[in-house]
Amino acid sequence: MILLKTASVLRPVLDPSPAEWISSRLGGAFGAASRAVPRGYAAYARICHPAERDRGGWASWSEAAAETGRRAHGTMQWHALVGSPDPVNLTGSLWRGSPPGRGTLPSHSLTALLAVLGDHTSTPETWFCLWEGYAWADEATLSREHLDAPRLRHPGRDYLLFGGPLTSATELGWRPRPNWFEAQSPNLFWPDDRAWCVATEIDFDSTLVAGEETLIDALLDAPGLEVWRIEPDTSLAADADRINRLP
Repeated sequence: MILLKTASVLRPVLDPSPAEWISSRLGGAFGAASRAVPRGYAAYARICHPAERDRGGWASWSEAAAETGRRAHGTMQWHALVGSPDPVNLTGSLWRGSPPGRGTLPSHSLTALLAVLGDHTSTPETWFCLWEGYAWADEATLSREHLDAPRLRHPGRDYLLFGGPLTSATELGWRPRPNWFEAQSPNLFWPDDRAWCVATEIDFDSTLVAGEETLIDALLDAPGLEVWRIEPDTSLAADADRINRLP
């Protein structure tokens, strides 16, 4: 069995060598963007995962900031944006809805991202990494051959590798029930020409993109995404927000 949508074109890759170029380009201080997405690119961006409103619908971090009286900026942290000193439990949060999801980019945001990425690569083949630690990534959803294959090993994270066209990024996920598909955006993905690389670290409520200046400029203008330009050394740690001070 596989964890993918019916009639998927995403295929398991048993040899992790196409992904081994990344590890030597990761590093930096705790919380740095370059610990999740590789160095060596001309430009970098942070895509903030949207939050859900208590009455339904999505909200950007900038919209949440306007409603909580805070300031949106490139290194903002959600707990500081909503006035909570607790980055885990969000005690005392001024936001009445749900916080942004960690470790996955919502499907509508991923679709918007893919629409931009496709214009900035010359190769159709794309590589996708899925963190092996998801509880559902087992024999019920993956083949035994894939589970037994060598992993892509990064500090603190081991990944399963897949290949396919860029659009198959939307096919990762699992089915709690036959008629319910729970999407999971790739934790890492890049085209065969390595024109860009995208990382959604499992503990981050943001997705990071590395690529050419033209790609980052296009993302900044893309509808449906909240994008901020960052640097490889930009910290996304819980204490990185130096503007929205907490008591």
